[in-house]
Amino acid sequence: MALAPDVSSSTDPVPLEDDGTEVNAPGLQPFVFALFFIFGGITSLNDVIIPKLKELFTLNYAQAMLVQSAFFAAYLVVSLPGAALVKRIGYMRGAVVGLLLMMGGCLLFIPASQTAQYPLFLFALFVLASGVTIVQVVANPLISLLGPARTAHSRLTFAQAFNSLGTTVFPYFGSILILGGLASVTAAELSGPALDAYRTAESQAIVNGYVGLAIALVIVAAAVWLFRDRLHGENHEAGALLGGFGLLKRARFGYGAASIFLYVGAEVAIGSLIVNYLMQSDVLGLGEEAAGKLIPLYWGGALVGRFIGSGVLRVISPGKVLAFNAIGAILLILISANTSGAVSGYSLLAIGLMNSIMFPTIFSLASEGLGARAADGSGVICVAIVGGAVIPPLTGWLADLTGSLGFALVLPAACYAIIAGFGLFARRPAKATPRTM
Repeated sequence: MALAPDVSSSTDPVPLEDDGTEVNAPGLQPFVFALFFIFGGITSLNDVIIPKLKELFTLNYAQAMLVQSAFFAAYLVVSLPGAALVKRIGYMRGAVVGLLLMMGGCLLFIPASQTAQYPLFLFALFVLASGVTIVQVVANPLISLLGPARTAHSRLTFAQAFNSLGTTVFPYFGSILILGGLASVTAAELSGPALDAYRTAESQAIVNGYVGLAIALVIVAAAVWLFRDRLHGENHEAGALLGGFGLLKRARFGYGAASIFLYVGAEVAIGSLIVNYLMQSDVLGLGEEAAGKLIPLYWGGALVGRFIGSGVLRVISPGKVLAFNAIGAILLILISANTSGAVSGYSLLAIGLMNSIMFPTIFSLASEGLGARAADGSGVICVAIVGGAVIPPLTGWLADLTGSLGFALVLPAACYAIIAGFGLFARRPAKATPRTM
């Protein structure tokens, strides 16, 4: 099977099967890849607005990391209702709902800027992330179904490469638009009405970017809606809203869900600190915009690694590849934290390459054999993405406590150590999950 699925112009409905047979879905894959691109890019923009909001509202690291807490908390709140919604209305209509919710979140940046209130920015991010969560609940199992079960690891990794493309492109232009316009004064130098006016004016750059995204999301939602009837015979097993948590009794799935929690937390924590880390005089000593423009190297490493990994995973046990990459991430953290200058800065950015295959590999290893419980499993795993709301502020707290961003990286390193253990644990194929679980 080629890395890129075959695409043709057929418009016949496509039956979905959960028994491991290959499903032919001509013309549909590009839309699924587009979903990965969009939610990946929007998520990575947090790395750009964190230093912006940190300066505007004179926040410490733990407070600034609440951006990630507000965003990733949506996975805890929305994932299971999102999975239930998808089971009720189907994958494509569920994607449209998610895209429109994302649009609403983008538009909420307008009142947040006008009032210059940090909590309103956090609320806008939560609504935006709620839409991202629903889209992700749709995209992960759908791409796994659109092809033979034996290549699910490779196919999901290839789709995640489009996610990485979004995380590479969005921060670069976001840095120019959002960080490039900082005034010659800072919020710390102002007070009263002058401070409010400064925050309103400077946050307008954020508004402009997200309004543009809202327009693009409406267009994509309309395109996906045109394909709403392309799938038929979707096989979703009925169950209670919290029924998916029964899957956690399955050791492989439970360990995998925990690994997703830790992986997302570690990846997001590192990405959130990149700008401030590279601005340190003993690292690269860059300005805010220049440091922001290097964020794409972190996410670009994941992009390159996923294209490479989609091939490697066809010939090497996914569990072994996962363990190798997790250990590689730990080594790079140790190098970065114990060196200075370019070595310290670029070894931190290189962790993106190690991250490349982790999410899709953990997801597919944990989800092996779920069959008709795929939507339930995806919902539970998406709940585990709440790690992005927990690990980053804890990492920020460590940085505030010790006064060292390098020392704070010990927490992401510990996360990667546990993930390496999951890779070794799940290196053999899983057995099918009984429907009663």
